[in-house]
Amino acid sequence: MGPVATGVRTGDRVALLVHGSHDYLDVVLRLLTAGAFPVPLDPRLTPTERARILAGIDPTLVVEDEQALAELASGLPDAGLPRGRPLHCTSGTTGTPKGVWSGLLDEAAARALVAEERDLWGFTADDVNLVLSPLYHSAPLRFAMGTMLAGGRVVIPGPFEPAAVTAAIARERPTTMFCVPTHLQRLFAHWEEVGVPDLTSFRLVAHAGAPCPTDVKRRLVELFPAGSTWEFYGSTEGQFTACRSEEWEQRPGTVGRARPGRILTADPDGTLWCVVPDHARFTYYGDPEKTAAAWRETPLGPAFTVGDHGRIDADGYVYLDGRREDLIISGGVNVYPAEVEQVLGECPGVADVAVYGVPDPDWGQRVCAAVVGEVDEDALASYARERLAPPKRPKTYVFRDSLPRTITGKVRRTELAGPVTPRGA
Repeated sequence: MGPVATGVRTGDRVALLVHGSHDYLDVVLRLLTAGAFPVPLDPRLTPTERARILAGIDPTLVVEDEQALAELASGLPDAGLPRGRPLHCTSGTTGTPKGVWSGLLDEAAARALVAEERDLWGFTADDVNLVLSPLYHSAPLRFAMGTMLAGGRVVIPGPFEPAAVTAAIARERPTTMFCVPTHLQRLFAHWEEVGVPDLTSFRLVAHAGAPCPTDVKRRLVELFPAGSTWEFYGSTEGQFTACRSEEWEQRPGTVGRARPGRILTADPDGTLWCVVPDHARFTYYGDPEKTAAAWRETPLGPAFTVGDHGRIDADGYVYLDGRREDLIISGGVNVYPAEVEQVLGECPGVADVAVYGVPDPDWGQRVCAAVVGEVDEDALASYARERLAPPKRPKTYVFRDSLPRTITGKVRRTELAGPVTPRGA
């Protein structure tokens, strides 16, 4: 439990509110090597959002600019074996962000954590990982870290832009890439205009984060080298399945079978549970009640759920019936209605509000808000801009005289996307 030169001690939490870069990745690995826990956060968070999240994490240090990042790096040990996972925050359906906390792992568990990713994805010193998503997201950070720990190289072109990614593919000859379906849709549209780059360097293209449209999936398989494309199903809390596209072609709609070391089961109501190895255990930082609700003892070992529903066929292939009940996935980013409702509900003039998603050809889902009260759209949009990061801001506002609710008061979100009788009609 000794201190490092910066004053960061083993077990401390360090909030990172800076844009992803090679220096950022280096600091994440150095912190984990020291037994401290980086908390990757979206630097676009509003002051309101930052305060709410940080209150639950109680960080030792908050890093908000490149100079502070460099000063932190100067006092940390060289990157070595990570002693845990970054503390990523997830809101769940409560709207209150909580950190997913691995705790400090012993050496055997720490090595098992690294080996699991290396063995599944085959990371080697020859790999060049192309980063498309912000590094504060768990999946792109995990792929970049796995590459670095294997001695490979990471390419970070900056904020996603199809032309810049295409140029990086031609220049850097990447071997691996994690993406969400929105990335693929935008890349394919760009390539229709400028031509498809040479993709033969890729040995692994993994996508997740949202359901992938069938036409996009087939185009992915067509363009990239045979056997290189994968889908996986997971969450901030843990990883569940991995699926080669060839398996998906034989079983359309599947997200694959359980990853090595995991066992997936489904309750009669479809709730999915996952038994994981010891190194993949977690708690919700500072929230024992939420932790207890996520875990249960089974004959196969301790299992957790994130509330997703699906089915598992006789061969062990998982099919999702729906993500968490109220979750909206827009451009691969999780948006929790309760969190957005909590903010918009405080806007002057709003008497009631419900947030929901509707299908969108570009983003997968579009965030919408049904509002009751004496307030106009411009005021709501301005209020949201000041208090919500861009992915969480409703793109559409619908005004109603009342919201459809159950007898117990719960909003019937499935009715919100249907025909609407405007207020006062």
